[in-house]
Amino acid sequence: MEEVREIALNENTIATLDTIVETLLGSDKATVTLRDRASGEILYSYRGEHLMRPASNMKIITGAAALSELGLDFRFKTELYMDGQIEDDTLYGDVYIKGYGDPTINEATLKLFAQKLSEQGIQKITGMIIGDDTYFAGDTLPPGVDEEGETHYYGARISPITMSPNDDFDASTIIVEVTARNIGEQPHYVVIPHLSGMQIFNEALTVVNDRENTLEIRRINNTDQIKITGKIPEGETTKVWVSLQDPTMNTLQFFNVLCEQAGINFIDPYKIEKGIIPQEAKLIYTHESQTLEEMFSIFMKLSNNSMADIFVKTMGKIQYGVGDYEHGLQVVQAYLEKHENDFAAWQFVDGSGLSHGIRIHSNGISQLLFKLQKEPYFPQFFASLPVAGNTNRLIGGTLKERFLEPELQNTIFAKTGYIHEVNTLSGYVTGKSGHDYIFSIMLEGREEGIPFLDRGLKAMIACL
Repeated sequence: MEEVREIALNENTIATLDTIVETLLGSDKATVTLRDRASGEILYSYRGEHLMRPASNMKIITGAAALSELGLDFRFKTELYMDGQIEDDTLYGDVYIKGYGDPTINEATLKLFAQKLSEQGIQKITGMIIGDDTYFAGDTLPPGVDEEGETHYYGARISPITMSPNDDFDASTIIVEVTARNIGEQPHYVVIPHLSGMQIFNEALTVVNDRENTLEIRRINNTDQIKITGKIPEGETTKVWVSLQDPTMNTLQFFNVLCEQAGINFIDPYKIEKGIIPQEAKLIYTHESQTLEEMFSIFMKLSNNSMADIFVKTMGKIQYGVGDYEHGLQVVQAYLEKHENDFAAWQFVDGSGLSHGIRIHSNGISQLLFKLQKEPYFPQFFASLPVAGNTNRLIGGTLKERFLEPELQNTIFAKTGYIHEVNTLSGYVTGKSGHDYIFSIMLEGREEGIPFLDRGLKAMIACL
């Protein structure tokens, strides 16, 4: 091991690494740190303390803090209440849902809530469905979301009451799938799991199959209106995750529909509001999510922004009684202090890395990656990292189509990051010599940075 480390520190090797950074990455565009995985010693640093936007490398920090401060066994809960009296088969009162940020709530969960009402003998309800989403505070729209991003899953709003359309846990979104029909006709669309109070305007057309697919599916900002525009060639299908305008209200609207499907009718249908659960309300059912350990791999491998910000707000609520970004990020900073991480100059805005206002450096993120190896939750953290070149999306994650060369497959375990003109990659790698390293590469100022970053890392691996 010592012999390999000495080779890595050899002047010729350092000169080669300098050339790689300057020619393949760009001397004014990159920051790079390389550490010995066993000792944590910095073997190579190129502008290693230069502050950069981390993009989704921020999730390394958020995720590690969540594993530590919430714990592997942490579960989100969602509570179902009612007030009033049941006479015959009618509830003379209201139904309440109190959310605590569970990103895994889905159609099956909401059906279970309806079933729990049925088990109370309820077939009619005179009152309302009321959602208590006071567990989190502050704006629901993440601070890093721009006008373009608001419609997309990665910019979805953060609410204690939310739902996900599938097992990727993209909370506060629905899936709109559009399929071409006959030429000149409007395409067909389906919504998964349900429109949930949103509105769709289909202005698209089906065209011949040799035409370009210009279909666009997007929500108009600050509205509940989704527009389908453009042209889709015959035989093609397009699927898009669209963010919900008001996750609390949209989730409650879907719950209303599922209640009716379960044979529970409201005297005044679709009477839905937000409010606080009264003390006299009766708790009917508490749903618990899977554990943080069980959902953590989805979070990291698929780089789930909503989960990151939910984790931050949850940590703030638990430790300081305020579920917002400011208090949640205080927990993250305290976690870094506990690990004696060099973050004094760092700037935090959100938990996902979507904001362009975040600043960290490669020396610090690689330092954290070294120290994490001594934590009891490190096996779960390491297993959550995307595995380069593994085409199984639940293993390779965001690296499943990168580093596909046989000699590189299963040698890079790292978190990706991307926002406009920023690409990052930090994690663990085995060099050509067989020695293990910790690395962090941050690249900015390139419209398409992945090819530059990947070529740079491949060249580094070849000389290590």
